[in-house]
Amino acid sequence: MSWERWARERNLEILASGRWRQIRDFEPSGAGGVETVEGVVEGRSVVSFASNDYLGLASHPDTIAAARDAVERWGTGAGSARLIAGSRSLHGELERSLATWKAAERALLFPTGFAANLGVLTALGTGDTLICSDELNHASIVDGCRAAAARVKVYPHSDPDAVDRMLKGESRAIVVTDAVFSMDGDVAPLEDLAEVCRRHGALLVIDEAHSVFGSALDLTGTEVLRVGTLSKFLGSSGGFVAGPGSLIDLLINTARSFIFTTASSPADIGAALAALQILRSNEGGALLDRLRANIDLLRPGHPSPIIPIVVGDEDAAVTATAELLERGFFVPAIRPPSVPRGSSRLRITMSAAHTTEQVEGLVGALDEALGERKSHS
Repeated sequence: MSWERWARERNLEILASGRWRQIRDFEPSGAGGVETVEGVVEGRSVVSFASNDYLGLASHPDTIAAARDAVERWGTGAGSARLIAGSRSLHGELERSLATWKAAERALLFPTGFAANLGVLTALGTGDTLICSDELNHASIVDGCRAAAARVKVYPHSDPDAVDRMLKGESRAIVVTDAVFSMDGDVAPLEDLAEVCRRHGALLVIDEAHSVFGSALDLTGTEVLRVGTLSKFLGSSGGFVAGPGSLIDLLINTARSFIFTTASSPADIGAALAALQILRSNEGGALLDRLRANIDLLRPGHPSPIIPIVVGDEDAAVTATAELLERGFFVPAIRPPSVPRGSSRLRITMSAAHTTEQVEGLVGALDEALGERKSHS
């Protein structure tokens, strides 16, 4: 059988299962074409509740200006991997700022958050290591575990007691978890996991990609690496790892997804630096307050901007997305394998860029489109 025929048959299987995916264009309607929550999808004007630009910083004048200034000074590309062609001073400046933000000794940039997780888990997950991974961790963590030489055990979702049992008798171990889980929007019991790691001498790796409200954690005495992204609430692109200097040095020398890839562009780094400055200012606090208020309009007290509405099977989720699109709201349907069978859902992501009227409009559209089917995980 030829590869083309095999691909056609596999495509038909995916289509029949209700899991067919297609790329949609979203054309922002903001001035200059910058990202906004308003745009056009399939010829229809919509409000998007699909973006991870939680604070609206991708279209902030300061981040745009910083990206433009970086391009004018350093050009559009980084030239090569940083260990080959050298680093731009901008990369080091952002790494120092990220380390300060995360109260860590050092930080290291990766081209994406996905690459950061791959780098950490494959570099540190050696053959004498056990990796304990939450069953609902992000795909980048799953793939990092698969690529690592370590043994891997998957523990029940947010269950520190299960981790405690897994770690008994282990001399070298890593516990890895999302801080906020990307499909359910719930939060991990980080302090409980940290206590378990302290007791067993395990390294705690936390992926904070979606942890926009990240509150202060008591990680005293815990060896920890904090993985983050520039592409969510910092409105740019890229990933990073923050932690002890010795571990960062080891990643520089052994993490293949850092060593063998071109560095992030100056524009991405400049924009992220500006966004981080905004986030840590009074304006950033106001944006977080606005985001919190928008979340509470739909689901009061929910701990993150990710709000799932479970509708059941694949067809029901796709139909719900289409009905919302007709009402002027772009909300993606999430289906297996991203979520377990029978739990296909609408994944709503809130932004500080949404107005109260837009969120209230979504609430009404959900009632009309889903009726009695509306539920949540």
